[in-house]
Amino acid sequence: MTAFDSLWSSIIDVGKHATTGGYRRFAWSDADLTLREWFRGCAAERGMDVEEDRNGNLWAWWLPEGWTGEPTGAFVTGSHLDSVPDGGAFDGPLGVVSAFAAVDILRERGVVPTVPVAITAFSDEEGARFGVACVGSQLTTGALAPGRALGLRDRDGITLAEAMTRAGRVPEHVGADPTLVRRVGVYVELHVEQGRALDLVDAPIAVASSIWPHGRWQFTFTGEANHAGATRLVDRHDPMLAYASSVHSARSCAANLGAVATFGKLEVLPNGANAIPSKITAWLDARAADEETLTKLVAEIEAEARRHSSVDDIGLDVFAESITPIVEFPSEPRERLRRALAHLGGIPILPTQAGHDAGILAEKVPTAMMFVRNPTGVSHSPYEFAEADDCNIGAQALADVMADWTAGA
Repeated sequence: MTAFDSLWSSIIDVGKHATTGGYRRFAWSDADLTLREWFRGCAAERGMDVEEDRNGNLWAWWLPEGWTGEPTGAFVTGSHLDSVPDGGAFDGPLGVVSAFAAVDILRERGVVPTVPVAITAFSDEEGARFGVACVGSQLTTGALAPGRALGLRDRDGITLAEAMTRAGRVPEHVGADPTLVRRVGVYVELHVEQGRALDLVDAPIAVASSIWPHGRWQFTFTGEANHAGATRLVDRHDPMLAYASSVHSARSCAANLGAVATFGKLEVLPNGANAIPSKITAWLDARAADEETLTKLVAEIEAEARRHSSVDDIGLDVFAESITPIVEFPSEPRERLRRALAHLGGIPILPTQAGHDAGILAEKVPTAMMFVRNPTGVSHSPYEFAEADDCNIGAQALADVMADWTAGA
């Protein structure tokens, strides 16, 4: 059994739903706390010191012999451990498991780092519980204000501050990390491919060129609750009709612009089978190749939603929960990755439509990303998949990159 295989098998059942087969590893849930302890255990087994920063991000340090004081200029790698509702096994954990496996591989090779190495697991990357993605990395870089973050609520009305307190953390400490820039020399995130490109060119791994700009918008359609049987159709103010029409319009607008848009989350009030809804709250996820197109896309979807709402005198409020601009990964780290992996042949360079912590950190520190082939292209689903051989190639490739940056620096 390889270093990757043994690590992977140790978490495969954590947070897995017995009926759906998907994962429910939400921020600060029992599954999340279990994985945090797993991370600490992996680090302890390797003699790595662990710290949890003010924002709940985990860092495991492998320091050069004789190193004293604060780590600086570190090679940092990792990803996240949380999931979307009924998500797949690979999105996030693949990068963390591969990072620990890479350390094992280098130690087997007798490599001793000349600069600090850190494995990180960023907190609440998916935003599945509190609605905003990349909370841990956004807080750390200062992109997300502490007050806004702590006030975020889940479906049960629990705030992030309350969830952190219940988990034994001190939410008053969250905020930007002033040591980030000097501690991190480069951040390299390995991730399962989200989409299907590598399978089509028969390549096990790729390097990222950019991340599409993307965001989440909350659409609130307000109508009038009434009896589903006794109310004449002409007397109804049913927000569900405006919402449903807006879903179709979003698909058409995206197709016309070469972009993507999805209403994937919905809340209905009063949510009774025999009651006309009074309010529909729906979340739009929209992404495009450039920011101008994204802005145009969302404006067109909102205009269509307002047109549909006007038919039945439905109120509409639109609120941008989060917007992430395009990330162009710097060429120097990207090309260094390609050189370190030249022995594998030509490494494809691909953009990604999915958001990542690497995209958030890119504003502050040098970043790069690697992808492991996903033969089906399915992600955010129990059917997300990567072959064991490709996962092992990814871990070996990450070890090669780590060695280039630390022993060959």
